[in-house]
Amino acid sequence: MNARQPAEDHWAGLRLTTRARIGLGRAGNSLPSRRVLEFKAAHSAARDAVHEPLDVADLNDQISDLDIEPALHVHSEAGSRSEYLRRPDLGRRPADLSHLPDTGADLAIVLADGLSPRALADHGRGLLEALLDTLAPRYSLAPPVIATQARVALGDHIGEALRAQTMIMIIGERPGLSVADSLGIYLTHLPRAGRSDADRNCISNIHPPDGLDYTTAAAITAALVDGARKLGRSGVALKDTSRDQLTGSDARILDG
Repeated sequence: MNARQPAEDHWAGLRLTTRARIGLGRAGNSLPSRRVLEFKAAHSAARDAVHEPLDVADLNDQISDLDIEPALHVHSEAGSRSEYLRRPDLGRRPADLSHLPDTGADLAIVLADGLSPRALADHGRGLLEALLDTLAPRYSLAPPVIATQARVALGDHIGEALRAQTMIMIIGERPGLSVADSLGIYLTHLPRAGRSDADRNCISNIHPPDGLDYTTAAAITAALVDGARKLGRSGVALKDTSRDQLTGSDARILDG
């Protein structure tokens, strides 16, 4: 009797084009053991990315050779990681900003742990370097700020305290079952406490080599900064078109 040949995997080619779990197959009434183990590994990686604290000293060491002032540190009102996850409101408010200088700088850059400190540890230095290469020749920069137990809105308090015209917040995005180390950039023009999500622009999915690369993310950010300065505000009225043209372009400003 001939041995039973394994069924042809018709999904193999398509599976190479996406991180989504497609065409997983079946073993009786369940999934194949390999797919179950892959899911459990991805779930564990996502949990670890959320709970592992940011090593602030290590991040400081990573960025110490960049042409920028020494980083400052801000902690939110969340006293622990557990409290941060249970009380998002505390992550939006700073514990103390008295040590931040009044800079009047064009730009402030915040490096925040967010929901994936791992993402900031893995990609923060590379993304910051790309942003500096793109923006530093054209704009004055406040000292960078490392923010821990941070939500996005914490950046508005920091930008206001620094008296920066535009705030750029690099933050670890919520891990998923396909990506646990993705960064996002949130840009707010004229940052101040009480700004809403409608006042911000977001660039997400920054995690080379599978996600957006640092250079492209920096180019998009620069286009949004230029557009925000022309328009006088950021958010829903400001749209990026830099990825629509091979040479890049300024952000498109909408009158409405």
